Amino acid sequence: MQRETLILEDESEFSGFVFGASTNATDEVIFQTGMIGYIELLTDPSYCRQILVLIFPLIGNYDVPDEKAVDDFGIQRWIESNKIYASGLIVSGYTEQHSHWNTVQSLSS
Repeated sequence: MQRETLILEDESEFSGFVFGASTNATDEVIFQTGMIGYIELLTDPSYCRQILVLIFPLIGNYDVPDEKAVDDFGIQRWIESNKIYASGLIVSGYTEQHSHWNTVQSLSS
């Protein structure tokens, strides 16, 4: 895994490992306290140009569901839109070992 650094406006620096796409972003850092729903958060247009910090200690255990699944009204069941709007995702712990019945790919993919 590649190491990268988050640098805040006050020049505070935080190092960590990168999973998924490695990009540079100059955006607002916000936090989210939910235990589930990171796929919905990443695909929600209201998080455009924001770097999400998830406070739940382990992310990746249920990974990405089928984005083509729809409900009885034709609305996508598990995601908010067809693209990722958040410009970054910061987590405390990430696992590639997903175990959810509905997973079709890893979050990293």
